[in-house]
Amino acid sequence: MRHSFEKSVLAIRRFFVLVLLVLGTAHAASSDALFAAKLVSSEDKPVALETFRGKPLIVNFWARWCAPCRVEIPELIKAQDKYAKRGLVVIGIGLEDKAESVRDFMKAYEMSYTVLLAKAGGIELMQALGNTRAGLPFTVAIGPKGNLVASKLGAMNRAELDAAAEAALK
Repeated sequence: MRHSFEKSVLAIRRFFVLVLLVLGTAHAASSDALFAAKLVSSEDKPVALETFRGKPLIVNFWARWCAPCRVEIPELIKAQDKYAKRGLVVIGIGLEDKAESVRDFMKAYEMSYTVLLAKAGGIELMQALGNTRAGLPFTVAIGPKGNLVASKLGAMNRAELDAAAEAALK
């Protein structure tokens, strides 16, 4: 019985440390680069990210060839579904060049959130948001005032996405 209790306490501690890491790592970077970026939609039409300023955001950088990105997509869909009524917008920024390939991928993975293509500027944009290693997946949460409130390099699970969404919504 005691062993089980100790394992539960350790699991809870790990969860809270992870949440603190997620919420505490994004403050050094600025969202200015994101809102200045001009990307393209999955229909290959220009999109100015400035149009998302003032909204709470979860922004996820991904690529079709990235296995952890594929695992994370269903959780991003669930986050969009869960928090959309409260104003949260989930944006997937694909490090991709071809809109047609992305459209096929979106359909296969039933991606219901906003998907944009970074084309050549994706790595620089991730780096400007604090991902100095340029790894994938990379996710940032941005509050309505444009402040970065969370970030993580690597796939986020449901608890991490919930914590990031709640931080963005504050």
